[in-house]
Formats: sequence, C-alpha cells, structure tokens
Amino acid sequence: MTTATLTIDLSAVAANWRALNAQTEVETAAVVKADAYGLGIGRVAPVLAAEGAREFFVAVAEEGVALRRVLGPGPRISVFSGHMAGDADLIRDTDLTPLVNSVDQLLLHVETLPGHPFGLQLDSGMHRLGMTPAEWSAVRDIALAQRPTLVMSHLACADTPDDPMNATQLQTFEELTQGVDAPRSLSATGGILLGDAYHYDLTRPGIGLYGGLPYLDAFPVVTLDLPVIQIREVAVGGCVGYAAAWTAERPSRVATVSAGYADGLIRAMGPKATVTCNGMKLPVIGRVSMDLITVDVTDLTEAPRDLQLIGSHQSVDTVAGFSDTIGYEVLTSLGARYDRIYLA
Repeated sequence: MTTATLTIDLSAVAANWRALNAQTEVETAAVVKADAYGLGIGRVAPVLAAEGAREFFVAVAEEGVALRRVLGPGPRISVFSGHMAGDADLIRDTDLTPLVNSVDQLLLHVETLPGHPFGLQLDSGMHRLGMTPAEWSAVRDIALAQRPTLVMSHLACADTPDDPMNATQLQTFEELTQGVDAPRSLSATGGILLGDAYHYDLTRPGIGLYGGLPYLDAFPVVTLDLPVIQIREVAVGGCVGYAAAWTAERPSRVATVSAGYADGLIRAMGPKATVTCNGMKLPVIGRVSMDLITVDVTDLTEAPRDLQLIGSHQSVDTVAGFSDTIGYEVLTSLGARYDRIYLA
C-alpha cells in the first residue's frame, strides 16, 4: 500500500468525553465542527452520542445539516455562526439551533422563523463573535422574552490558566447574564480545566475530545504511519530534495515516504520535523513536497517499511510545533488520501 495510514481510535474519543464530563457537575456537550476536527463526523458523532452527549455544536448551518443526517432527531445541534441570510430553510427543516450573534441576526431569526429555538452568543471580551455589551443591553429584555435555549460566550485565553483575561471575561459574562434564567455556557476544553467557576450549566469540549492540548491527560486519538517507497544511499556531499536543501555530511541512507503537503502535512515543518521508528526519532531532511517526504534513516539497523509521524512517541501538538502552529490546524488539515482505519 502506497498511501499513508491514519488510524483514529474512537474508544479514545469516547474516553476523553467521559473524562471531561467527570470533571464537572453540569451537562457536557461535544463540538464536532470541521468534520469532527477532520476525523469524520459520521464516525465520531455517533460514538459521542452513545456516551451520553445530547448537545452538539457546529460552525455553520451546512455542518448542522450533515450532523442531523448522522444523528437523526433528538440531540440539539447548535450553530456558532448563528442565523445567516439564506439559512432559514436549513435551520427549520433539520431542527438546528442558531446561536444569534447580533441584533440583526436576532431580528432575522424572529421574523423568518418565529417560535423556532435559538441561543444567544455574547462578546465577553474576545471581540470575535457575539453581541457587544451595548447591543445586549439594548435587546436583552426582548431576546430573553423569546426564551433562548442557551446564553453563551467564549474564552480567549483559557489555554493559559494564569492569563488575567480569563478572570476578566468571567466577570464580564457574569455581569452580562446576571438574572438570566436560560442555561449558560462559557467553557470549551480549556475553560473546563479552569475549574467550577467557569462551568455554568453546560460545557463545550472540542480539541480535548480529539487528544489535543490544553488537555494534557487526553488519551491519544490519532496515529499516522507513512509507508516507505524507496531507500537510497547518498554519498558525502550528495544533495536531497528540491533546491538541494539538504547535503549529506556522512555516507547516508535516505528514505522517501508517501505523504506531503497535499495530505495536509504542513510544508513549513520540514526543517524541524522528526518521524519515529520503534521510538527512535529520525530527522526529516530536505523540503516537504506535495506527495513525498525524505528522512535520514542512516542510524537504523534495518530498512523500515513505514515511519510514524503522529502516535505514541509524537503527539499531534508535537507535530504542530514543528511548524509553529497548533494541533487544531494539524488535525483539520489531514487530507483525503489517507487509508483511514477506525478502531472501535
């Protein structure tokens, strides 16, 4: 087999949801936007529902439609982008719950889908989505009279527990929602780890379900094994890859593996990246190209059949660090060419 193998451990996803759920006394939802962070909503969402998740979050209405097809009627599916123009039929026909972000969205929703459930998103300081405090003050009574299913906000710095922004947003959210009868939500994975004060009525873990930081105790979910296509001997002074980016300083053996930036492996990771073979770290050399990566395997005693990029010896966040990015980007970039194996 020439394509790389992406193994996704669904039992680890389930275990991560159970563990995060056990850290609170409130309801635990599941964020499955971006095709369950690139791992396949059709396989991941039913596992989470079987564990007890009854609230799911997606980014846009179209994702909500796909999720409803997977889950069927029953679970609530909330849409972070709210009620956008042209979404009314999708929202109504698949029973989605838009998280209204502005006065304009509130008016659009009430006018086009009167009586249909909706939630509210407030801006507690991140300045990305949600009603500003001024907007909220102007429409608070009107919005609450429509009995929203949820009032939520989002933390900007929850991955850094000692950042003062966390306490500032907590205070702002508390002030904005004082006296609100609807369920409230402030925390995704990072917020759960900040403690009880941030949990409110519902938490929304995302990256922690899939084995990523800041959830240090997460069970690893993804393994990525890259098959070796060819191994060649390179003499001292021999160059490897585009722009002759690597030059052998000793007699070397170079393995070429089947994967590249067309598979979502970020090109910029090349100079810092390693792969592993039975726990031994081996340097990626030369440039990451569209379909191929080259690795110095001189120190191996036997020719490998495959090399591992993500797994028990290198987490998704370690691999993200090779290109100065985050695990979210690596997961959601994993391409369509992999042979995907799901472990129950």
